Amino acid sequence: MAIYTKKGDKGSTSLFDGTRVKKYSLRVETYGSIDECNSQVSVAQKFCKSSKNIDLLDTIQNNLFLVAGELANEDTDRFYSKSKRVDENDTKVLEEVIDEYTKKLPEVHEFILPGRSVAGAHLHLARSVCRRAERLVDQLNDTSTVRPDLMKYVNRLSDFFYILARDEDYIDQQDEIVEKVLKEYKERS
Repeated sequence: MAIYTKKGDKGSTSLFDGTRVKKYSLRVETYGSIDECNSQVSVAQKFCKSSKNIDLLDTIQNNLFLVAGELANEDTDRFYSKSKRVDENDTKVLEEVIDEYTKKLPEVHEFILPGRSVAGAHLHLARSVCRRAERLVDQLNDTSTVRPDLMKYVNRLSDFFYILARDEDYIDQQDEIVEKVLKEYKERS
């Protein structure tokens, strides 16, 4: 079966509910940015050292599919009848992780450069793509109704990526310190 349909050759695409729209429509741009964020999360995950962070990002990727699916519909009732959706509990999980990591990581009193580690850099990129998606979700909400729980989830998600980036950077920094101490010990022996 071919993956192309040729139906979009003239600049339109189908939403999940079958509605045809221009490929540059705000709705397509919005769920496309969520898809881009999801792809960036996948790259970031491949560089993470923490197994907990890897597992958390698996959940995030699945949730981003739900977010994109919901945004890819003008008829959301049809989508809701066929799929789960992110809700208040998903946002609560993000907040719990943010709070837990904020307590365990050193305090920050200034802006930080994005990404000391490769995983941290990719997570910061996911954060910035997520922020763009959030702006588009907000803009889409001006012309169509976007569920408040979805808007809240996307907003919290960028904060989540920020704290995971900090965690991965901290892990990387600790690994560097251990390697340095071991190297000095071997040189003295």
